[in-house]
Amino acid sequence: MSRNYLIYMYLLKARTFIALLIVIGFFSVMVPNFLTPSNLLIMTQHVAITGLLAIGMTLVILTGGIDLSVGAVAGICGMVAGALLTSGVPLWGGNVLFLNVPEVILTVAVFGCLLGLVNGTVITRLGVAPFICTLGMMYVARGAALLFNDGGTYANLVGMAPLGNTGFATLGSGTFLGVYIPIWLMLAFLLFGLYLTRKTPLGRYIYAAGGNESAARLAGVPIVKVKVFVYAFSGLCAALVGLIIASQLQTAHPMTGNMFEMDAIGATVLGGTALAGGRGRVSGSIIGAFVIVFLADGMVMMGVSDFWQMVIKGLVIVTAVVIDQFQQKLQSKVVMLRRHEHKQAMPQAEGSLLR
Repeated sequence: MSRNYLIYMYLLKARTFIALLIVIGFFSVMVPNFLTPSNLLIMTQHVAITGLLAIGMTLVILTGGIDLSVGAVAGICGMVAGALLTSGVPLWGGNVLFLNVPEVILTVAVFGCLLGLVNGTVITRLGVAPFICTLGMMYVARGAALLFNDGGTYANLVGMAPLGNTGFATLGSGTFLGVYIPIWLMLAFLLFGLYLTRKTPLGRYIYAAGGNESAARLAGVPIVKVKVFVYAFSGLCAALVGLIIASQLQTAHPMTGNMFEMDAIGATVLGGTALAGGRGRVSGSIIGAFVIVFLADGMVMMGVSDFWQMVIKGLVIVTAVVIDQFQQKLQSKVVMLRRHEHKQAMPQAEGSLLR
C-alpha cells in the first residue's frame, strides 16, 4: 500500500486538532494578548458552554439523529431556575416554597431530562423524524420560555439569605483550584462520555444504532431505550448550559441559547462525527468546540463584524463536512487496496508452501 495514503489518512483524522493549532497560531499573531493565561481561561469557560451541548449532541448524532431543541431547552431551563429562585413554588393556602440552590439545580436538570425524554419518546414511539420532532420542541420550548414571564426576564438571581437560596452565582462564575466550575463540569461530562462510549454495552449500542439500525435491531440491541437515553442526556446537557448562563449573568432571559444548537452541531461535525451516525468521538467534539469558540472569540478581539463572523463560521462547518466526505472516500480506497494486496499475497504464500 502506498505510504502517501496512510499519511493522508493520519492527517485527515487529526484535522480538527490541526485546525485548532492553526486558529491559535493565527490569532496569537494577530491579537497580542490572545495567549495570555487569563484570556485562555476565559475562552475555555466559553468553550464549556458549547462543549457540554456538543457532548450531548454527539451521542444523539451517533445514533443517526439530531437535536435542534438544545438552545431553546437551555433558554426555558434558565427561566425555570429564575422562577424558582425569585418566585418559589406556590403551594396550597397561599404558601410559597423556596428551594435552595442545589435543589434548584437538581430540579432544572430533571426538567431538562424530561424535555429530552419527550423528544426521544415521540421519535421512537410515534415514528416522527428527529429533525421534525426536535424542531417542534425548539419552538415549543422557546415559546414557553417567552410565556413564562410574559416575555420578561428574571433579574438579580442572588437569592435571599432568610430564604436560604443564595449562592447561585457560584455555578457559573465560581472557581475550584483556580479553574471555573463550568470547565470542571465539561471535563466531568467528557470523562463520562468517553467511559460510556468506550467501556459500556450502552456505548456499543449507541454506535450500532447509528451504524446499521436494522442489523442492530436483529442483533437484539434495544434501539428504543438507546435513543430515549441519548435525547434525555442531551436535554440534561442543555439544562446545565441554561443554568450556567443564568448563573453567570445573574439573569434569566427567555432568548438565552438562541442558535446554540448550530454551534453544538458545528463542533460535533468538526470533531469528526458523521451526520449519518455510527462514527465519531466525544473527545473530537470537544476539540471542535475549542475551534468554534476560539475562532469566534478571536474574531471578536480583532473587531470582525458579527455578520462576517457568521459567514466564516458557516464556511468552516461546510468545509469540515466536505473534508469528512473526502476522508470516507479515501478510507474506502485504502480498504480496497489492502484487500487487493492481500489477494495478491495469497497465491505467493500458497506457491511457497508447495515448494
